[in-house]
Amino acid sequence: MAHDTMDQVRRACAIAKKDIRIYYLLGPVIIFGILSPTFLFLAFMMGRDLPVDFLIAGLMGMTIFFASTSVAPVIAPIETQSRNLERIAAAPVTITTVLLGDVLASVLFGIAISFVPILLGMAFGVVVVHPLTLAAGIVLATFCFSAMGLIFSAAPTSVTSSVMMISMMVKFPLIFVSGIFIPISDLPAWGRALAMFSPLTYITDLCRYSFQGADAGYYSVSVDLGALVVFLVIFMTAAIKLHEKSLPERL
Repeated sequence: MAHDTMDQVRRACAIAKKDIRIYYLLGPVIIFGILSPTFLFLAFMMGRDLPVDFLIAGLMGMTIFFASTSVAPVIAPIETQSRNLERIAAAPVTITTVLLGDVLASVLFGIAISFVPILLGMAFGVVVVHPLTLAAGIVLATFCFSAMGLIFSAAPTSVTSSVMMISMMVKFPLIFVSGIFIPISDLPAWGRALAMFSPLTYITDLCRYSFQGADAGYYSVSVDLGALVVFLVIFMTAAIKLHEKSLPERL
């Protein structure tokens, strides 16, 4: 049993390596994973006199969110179109193993891009007050958002633009209710209620705590981390079920 598990893990890592080599430099990944959060953030900060640590914390949350959800959604449509999915389905791997490989590739991309706002903050003198908390939050959030990206690609289509359109229709509303542009404490009651159902809320809150100190966090660290774990389990379970259902239609 342990041998079979390790064998599937090795195969998931092999799939992740393939995804890294093929998908990291694709146009949709660059546009929706890097350029979109950059331009959104620039539009938000221009003409506003806000503390640098507040801005960097918001940029951090948004960067992790967009980067981690940019790789996984494009894999299934492209591999359906190229017929590569048929070869993978014929291999001795489970759908869970394939999805785990896709998630690992997306996670590594999200973690790599997350260093950009950290380095930018350091250049402006921003100090990471709680580095271990930030590191734990980044890892959990990238896994959570990568699993979320798999849900977007569950539709049995080979058209990447359709998947990315669905993705952006979900992601854009979330960034406005998750404490990135306006602190959760300043949102109206209905806004705070909606924020509870967004996984982006909890990584943004962890970034505020990590960069600005304990007084900046709206929830406790344990609540933020626990919520990300819950969302990860929900998203991964849903992704596996949805892809199992859509796989026969892709082949």
